[in-house]
Amino acid sequence: MTQTITVIRGDGIGPEIMAATLHVLDAMKLDLAYEEADAGMVALEKHGDLLPQATLDSIKRNKIALKAPLTTPVGEGFTSINVTLRRIFDLYANVRPAHSFPNTKSRFPSGIDIITVRENTEGAYMSDGQAVSEDGETATLVQKVTHKGSERIVRYAFEMARKIGRKKVTVVHKANIMKSTSGLFLKTARQVAAQYPDIECNEMIVDNTCMQLVMKPEQFDVIVTTNLFGDIISDLCAGLVGGLGLAPGANIGEHGAIFEAVHGSAPDIAGKGIANHCALLLAAGQMLDHLGMPEQAARLRNAIVATLEAKDDLTPDLGGSGTTTRFAEAITRRL
Repeated sequence: MTQTITVIRGDGIGPEIMAATLHVLDAMKLDLAYEEADAGMVALEKHGDLLPQATLDSIKRNKIALKAPLTTPVGEGFTSINVTLRRIFDLYANVRPAHSFPNTKSRFPSGIDIITVRENTEGAYMSDGQAVSEDGETATLVQKVTHKGSERIVRYAFEMARKIGRKKVTVVHKANIMKSTSGLFLKTARQVAAQYPDIECNEMIVDNTCMQLVMKPEQFDVIVTTNLFGDIISDLCAGLVGGLGLAPGANIGEHGAIFEAVHGSAPDIAGKGIANHCALLLAAGQMLDHLGMPEQAARLRNAIVATLEAKDDLTPDLGGSGTTTRFAEAITRRL
């Protein structure tokens, strides 16, 4: 049965890496159909709206979207498109794997396999109560963490760990200082963890977590944490394995999911044909897992690894001299 997905080509290098990604997916003959939708600066220019209603309708209808990087204009009055999408569709779980790949510019070319599960809808990114005083001297922001939000993200992490055979979940918090918000998250996490005796659980304060990730990343398996901490930690993990060019992300809710490259739109190299599409392609692998195609997801990841091992037409950021198109072709040959 054909699965239709909403495809958002995005801004900057977005159209180039999406074209390369879809080329590889098409070569896999997965019976996917694509419904194109606009967002970001392209949508603003074409429709006068960063996030047109037609795009929201498409995602709601298909329940699955593959999204390239989007640009949100800098300045007052523009809300992050990514944050808006997560809120509208209640995509509460942000799942960011960091896995060692061969022949990358990384301090840890092997041995790292960490998944960060980040609460996606609450905490510092809710933007509730944001205000700046009239004299510009004081800014305020209200953070809100709920038992419901904490319970469902921690349970998601444990259920995911059990499903894919992970052995340990680390709950990251700052409850020693933020006793209300982070304290509620930690208390709830302990209640949930007690229901999963087959999975090891430990707790770690966020600043220590960052130090431990740099010094001994091999001790981590699955990390679950709140919104702001998860944003920072997942980027740190990406840095351990070669950068955001190898960092996919999934935003998952009960009624839909959006899969994306987590890096920016890189306008400085747009149109040059040298953008690395691995992050988006790895996000497509997450999408295949979500769609119940784990064998195809593994097939895709294996082809990426084999191409990196062979150093075949890698893009400049990966130490090669290939183009986006040639890199995609090299991966396709190894499917």
